[in-house]
Parts: sequence; C-alpha cells; structure tokens
Amino acid sequence: MESEENRSPKQLAIRGRAIRIDENGLTCLNDIWSAAGYTKNRRPGDWYRLSTTTPRIIRVLSLITGKSRNYTPADIHRVYRTRRGPDGGTYADVRLALDYAEYLNPALAIEVKEVFIRYKAADPALADEVMERADAAANERMAKRSISRAVRLGYTATLKQHGVLERQHYADCTNATYQELFGKSAKQLKQDLGVKGSLRDALDLKDLATVSFTEVLSTDRIEDEDCHGFGECRNATAKVAKAVGAMIEGDRRDRQRRLV
Repeated sequence: MESEENRSPKQLAIRGRAIRIDENGLTCLNDIWSAAGYTKNRRPGDWYRLSTTTPRIIRVLSLITGKSRNYTPADIHRVYRTRRGPDGGTYADVRLALDYAEYLNPALAIEVKEVFIRYKAADPALADEVMERADAAANERMAKRSISRAVRLGYTATLKQHGVLERQHYADCTNATYQELFGKSAKQLKQDLGVKGSLRDALDLKDLATVSFTEVLSTDRIEDEDCHGFGECRNATAKVAKAVGAMIEGDRRDRQRRLV
C-alpha cells in the first residue's frame, strides 16, 4: 500500500471536549483535565508527582517493553511524554490516562472508559457523535477522508484479489492514476504541496473526488476485464485515469469557449 497513507493524530470527545490521541496512540491528559472542568490542583503535573504514579508508569513500561528496569528515554516516551508546540501537552498510555481520569473524578473515569471501549470497537456512531459537535470545515474534512478511505480500501482489495501482491506495486498502480490526472507522481505532488504526511489529506475536495472516482472506475474495469497481476491492473488503472483526465480537460475547454 502507499506510504502516503500515514495518518495524523486522532481525536475523541468526552463531555464535548476534544481528546487528542497522538501518532503513537498516547492520550492527552490535558484534554481530560479540561473535560473534567479544569479541576484546580489536579493538573497532569500534580498527578505525576503523586507517590503512586511512578510505580504505575513503571508497571505499564514493563508490560510494553518486557523489561523490568534500565528503561531508555525512547521506552519511556512509549507510555508517557510531554511535548511542546501546537499539539503540546502531557500524553500517556491509555491505562495511565484512565488512572488520571479516576484521580480527577470517578464519574468522569467511567465516561472515559466507555468512550475508549467504543473507540477500540470502532463504533461508527461514536464518530457521528463527535462530528455533530464539529464545525462545517471539520465535517467536510472528515467526509473527504471517509469517502477516500472507503474507495481506497475497495481498490486495493481488488488489486490484491487480482494478483497484485508487492507493496511497491500498489504505489505504482496509484501513481498511474496521479500521472494521468495530474502529470506527476505522488512524490512529486507532495513536493509541490510541501506535504510530508498523507497526500490525500492535502488534496482539495475536487482533486480528491477525481482520484476517488478514478479508483472506483478502475476497480470496475479490473473486475470486468478479469485483469491479473501488476501489469494488467496498472494498465487498466492508467486507461481509466487517462479517460477521466480527458473528460475533465474537455469540460474545461468547453467552459472556456463559452466564456469567450
């Protein structure tokens, strides 16, 4: 699959407050503190200084690393870390986050556990509840990612069913789409847009819809022609992308003639 599909930090919501989860799966304790109502003298730093906290961090470390001592800074950052910048705050393993919620408020701890249980179970209703409280821009962003993800999973599943097995070949098939639609590979598009993570997250709605439409039609063509192997699947994808690109260019030229 494409390496471009790295995901940015996720969000949950508790009591209407966004709860950030970073790229390593650690939960932001500051956000839980906010959800509790900004409880005085019970900030993440206050909890960290409790005599019971360090032993609990060590216990989680032992479970994750399999070691009982000699933890490296990298080991510690897998369960607890403080970071600065736009996503700054204290982040901790979910087990420690639940312990912190209990420290803040037992009732809040039950709510946090419920949300995390639903999150781990991939409850789609949870995402709907979060987005109902989000603004229009966030809803558009989520809609873009959801549709793109659904289409992408269908396309890559079809490639696998038709004999595309190597990771690089998935990227090559995708680049066939980008080359025909935009005249550039995923790497070149990332460079142009200054993107280090997911290219699809950086595409505007029109371009992302065009890519998704192409992948839907490519999936149909691969299945209808019973393509097999990387070469045939890539060629089928390129044909579809070329046709979609020609359609878009034809529409653009027609609109320009009408404006003259």
